Amino acid sequence: MFLSKDFIETAEGLIFAVVAAGTEQGKVLCFLRYINDGNLGWKKVATESANAFLKERYSQYLYYSLVLDAHLHAVAIDRIVKHHQPRQRLQQIMQLNQLDAIERDLFQLCELLQQHGLDLTQVGITGSILVGVQKSGSDIDLVCYGRTVFHQCRAITRTLIAQQQLQELNDTDWRQSYERRCCELSFTEYVWHEQRKANKAVINGRKFDLNFIDDSIHSEGTAYQKCAAVTLQCIVIDDTHAFDYPAEFKIDHEDFDAIVSFTATYTGQAVNGETVEVSGIVEQSQKGLKRIVVGSTREAHGEYIKVIRA
Repeated sequence: MFLSKDFIETAEGLIFAVVAAGTEQGKVLCFLRYINDGNLGWKKVATESANAFLKERYSQYLYYSLVLDAHLHAVAIDRIVKHHQPRQRLQQIMQLNQLDAIERDLFQLCELLQQHGLDLTQVGITGSILVGVQKSGSDIDLVCYGRTVFHQCRAITRTLIAQQQLQELNDTDWRQSYERRCCELSFTEYVWHEQRKANKAVINGRKFDLNFIDDSIHSEGTAYQKCAAVTLQCIVIDDTHAFDYPAEFKIDHEDFDAIVSFTATYTGQAVNGETVEVSGIVEQSQKGLKRIVVGSTREAHGEYIKVIRA
């Protein structure tokens, strides 16, 4: 089973990050993240560079998803030579005798979480560490499988910060995080929203993130068609799936059922009873269901969710 936050590798020396569970037309939906540059080793590529590279060299991996009504990348299952899985990689690291600096921080973090009751068999590691291309300044990207495990991990993180075994992000950390996101919120708005989520902290000066993956059985997704851009205010009435991928916020609105975000910036952005302003793209299913999507493109220019504070 292919899940979001997994990575897949092809014979051409390309590593893609999986962005949706399961397959579509026999292909894994994903996005190119690393290219093996011969003697220089693995090189991380940004969105525009990835698209340009594939268009020039490997156009067979460019793909239009009918389900998502979006252009992204996809790899046929028979083209995959290695399936990098976060849970397996974390268990491997926890058994190693020799660890580099980032792996030592990861090991220490996992031991702290385990000491507070977290089941490490339901946790994995994604990002650069998953594929072994981490650098000294890399962050740690933990993946929690199952809603209960994820919220337990958030609660333990809060406890460990209170016990001063972990630290909150400092101003420099927040500034770096904000600049990487390139989001539509002001810096002050971004930090206010993020500090409430308890899905980021620091260990030994190294930032880590907590990600949630629902690894229960997935059915085929409902196909949506993009309609028009919209900006409006509404009240969130169900935040159960606020940290899912995609994140979903049920709303009280006569025209729209929900806000859905494919952009990590807006995961967990609001809670029940809060009024939000949302700017995104209206999508409609064949059954007539309408939703507002934030992250209709990878960069999500002009799209956002923010709480309207009194």
